[in-house]
Parts: sequence; C-alpha cells; structure tokens
Amino acid sequence: MNKYLIVFFISMVPLIELRGAIPYAVGFDLPIVPSILVALLGNMLPVPFIFLFARKILNWGQDKKMIGGFCRWCIEKGEKGGRKLETKAGVGLYMALLLFVGIPLPGTGAWTGTLAASLLDLNFRKSIIYILLGLLLAAAIMLAASLGVFGAISLVK
Repeated sequence: MNKYLIVFFISMVPLIELRGAIPYAVGFDLPIVPSILVALLGNMLPVPFIFLFARKILNWGQDKKMIGGFCRWCIEKGEKGGRKLETKAGVGLYMALLLFVGIPLPGTGAWTGTLAASLLDLNFRKSIIYILLGLLLAAAIMLAASLGVFGAISLVK
C-alpha cells in the first residue's frame, strides 16, 4: 500500500508526473494495472484545480515581491505552450493538446497542458477529456519504455 501512495504522490509532482511514477512502479514490481490507475488518478487530481484557478493565482501573484518571478515564469511557460499548440494545431487544437500531454518530452505533461488550455480559454470539459487521453498515451509509452529497460536489466542479473 505504501508503494502505491508513492506512485500516487510521484504522479502529482509537476514535471515528473506519471512519467516518473510508472517507471517507479515497474522497477518495484508492482502490479501494472493498479499502478497505472493510481498514477492516472494522482496525475489527474490537480488538473481541474490548475484549469480553474492557476491563471487567477498566477496573475494575482506576478507583481508580488516573493513569488512574482515564479508566477511570471509559469505564465510565460503556459503561454509559450499555448502558442505552440495553436500554431501547430490549427483546427485540431484538442488533438494537439492530447499529443502535447501524451508525448513524454521535457516540459510537456498534464500540468503544462492544463495551464496552456486555461490560458487559451479552451472548453473545460473537452480539455479534461483530451488531457486524460494524453495521459493514457503517456502511460502506454512510459510502460513500454519501463518494461524494456527493466526487462533488459533483469536479463543482466
């Protein structure tokens, strides 16, 4: 049970998300299906809050002395991600959101994708669905990569 809590909390961490939680679960030989479900739940839990409140909090905080730099950095990162999505997507903006969240590259994921969707004023419900689909894609990619790496390591033993 404790290892599932670790999977859950790892998947909630920005920039790490389920991309770090799934390799952890595979590395500790946890059952795959429950691990993926726990990682998805942990990664999706902050998404509605980010969508609904992050923009307001970041705008409020960008001129504050202690947190202004961080808030401005987050806004710039979200706007940059949003512009990249808009430029590449055209009419397929939600599919681009899915791919942005789903392809495990540095700086992409549910946190950044959700912030971009919020800053672009995308539809809440559609954004949540496509972010979840993106996380399913990321989970599949990370599971395949993790099984390959850990499978190779087990052959060396």
